[in-house]
Amino acid sequence: ADRPRTLNCMGNMSSEAAPVDPVESAPAAAPAEPPAPADGSSAAPPGEKTEKQLKREAEKKAKKAAEAAKKAAKLEARQVRGQSGNTVTVGVVPNPPVDLEPASGTRDFYPEEMRLQRWLYDHFRNVGTLCGFEEYDAPVLERQELYKRKAGEEITQQMYSFTDKEGVEVTLRPEMTPTLARMVLGKAQSLMLPLKWYSVPQCWRFETTQRGRKREHYQWNMDIIGCKGINAEVELLAAIVLFFKNIGITSKDIGLKVNSRKVMGAVLKSMGVTDEQFAPVCVVMDKFDKIGPEETQKELRDTQGLDADTAKKLVDCLLCKSVDDLAALCGEGVDLSGVDELKRLFELANDYGFGDWLVFDASVVRGLAYYTGVVFEGFDRAGELRAICGGGRYDRLMSLYGAVQEVPACGFGFGDCVVVELLKDKGILPDLPKEVDFVVAAFNEGMQGNAMKTASLIREGGAQVDLLLEPKKKVTQTFDYANRVGARYMVFVAPSEWEAGKVRIKDLRLGEDVPDEEKQIDVALDDLSKVKDVLEQWSLTKQMGAVKV
Repeated sequence: ADRPRTLNCMGNMSSEAAPVDPVESAPAAAPAEPPAPADGSSAAPPGEKTEKQLKREAEKKAKKAAEAAKKAAKLEARQVRGQSGNTVTVGVVPNPPVDLEPASGTRDFYPEEMRLQRWLYDHFRNVGTLCGFEEYDAPVLERQELYKRKAGEEITQQMYSFTDKEGVEVTLRPEMTPTLARMVLGKAQSLMLPLKWYSVPQCWRFETTQRGRKREHYQWNMDIIGCKGINAEVELLAAIVLFFKNIGITSKDIGLKVNSRKVMGAVLKSMGVTDEQFAPVCVVMDKFDKIGPEETQKELRDTQGLDADTAKKLVDCLLCKSVDDLAALCGEGVDLSGVDELKRLFELANDYGFGDWLVFDASVVRGLAYYTGVVFEGFDRAGELRAICGGGRYDRLMSLYGAVQEVPACGFGFGDCVVVELLKDKGILPDLPKEVDFVVAAFNEGMQGNAMKTASLIREGGAQVDLLLEPKKKVTQTFDYANRVGARYMVFVAPSEWEAGKVRIKDLRLGEDVPDEEKQIDVALDDLSKVKDVLEQWSLTKQMGAVKV
């Protein structure tokens, strides 16, 4: 399934200015008589700017100034501070010999961003597992021929492609579905159908970078291969809904627009659009939300050779509000099995318990040529974000790559960027601080080997241990380090306890009002591999002792 077009991404983004879309940046021709502003403000005299235009320019200038200030602050923070004593710092010269920002449209994932990424991907994988799907992966490098389907798709113009040293035309994969098809055909009859597979691959597209659209992204894919009926689409939609619910998103926040390429095919055929024209016409119609009805009609005329009347009728189709309205445009003697499928899908969604998430929308046709049946997109009901996820049925894709007959298949793609923006907008982005179970600290350099042995014994029990690599001169510095790394317990390895075959462990989560003797316990070295059990029993004993009879 193809990648939806949306969203700002998690990760540390390049501060390099995004390339300007020539279509969006081209100045509009001045009208003979300026229309009244839509916001109700008075129209400005010819040659003068409206209040709304001036406000927009001021906002752009403020944003540009803020970005420049941010970049200057980052540069200042990198300045060399040097080293003194035992303190090591990292500084950077004013003009480093290499650009320290990631390439335009890509992201660095520092530890704090990686915690968010892991959290998100764990939710992706959890839903896949709960729904009985298996995970797969493949090389990020693919042959270009896999994506050249000759239907006017933007994706063929956006590939990071080159010829390798063996003369093979290759590309960084722009989407995962063709790779899935290649892998399935590679095993052919040895696979037991239906297949239920999911993946979280990295994908690359060289396109205009803007809020929510980066040149590299990770995409959660779930696909079902070998199921002819509408039940497969319902199962995929149920998985999407389950994911949203698991991260705190409701049907009041997100909806799922549903349509059918099969129904659209019947409508277009009744209007004289041939089978050969259907896929490229759908690619144009998919731009409807972005370029509007007039430009869509113009492109249908100019690039697909449709007459003005047919182009207008096709655009009118995209405005239908119900399945029955769309079916009414088909005329007599046209296959309406797609209409029955859509109606059944809505019935099953109600039975499944997520009917309130679905909305029929005739303008959803998806931009890739291989879709053949039901198609769907996730959308933000607040209207702040564009497509959040998308997919559908692609029964003919395998045939393009060598299958002797059509192989029923459907799936979806869900970018990692959009959901982070969604969580930000809803104010429910998770707080994921750095955490570790134990910090092990040696009393001095002479005890460092014993501290290492202690760390090893605790790790054998499955606990997370951060070993302080250089003993601090002051105890307060040791505690400060433990607080910064989010430790629950501090383990002191000191001579007196070590000689007794023990180490002292202090609970750092207890407040100032708790006496020191109640915050710490000496644990035998032989018990360190089960130290979590020891501490749990210690905590329980303290709780029982606090109960007044």
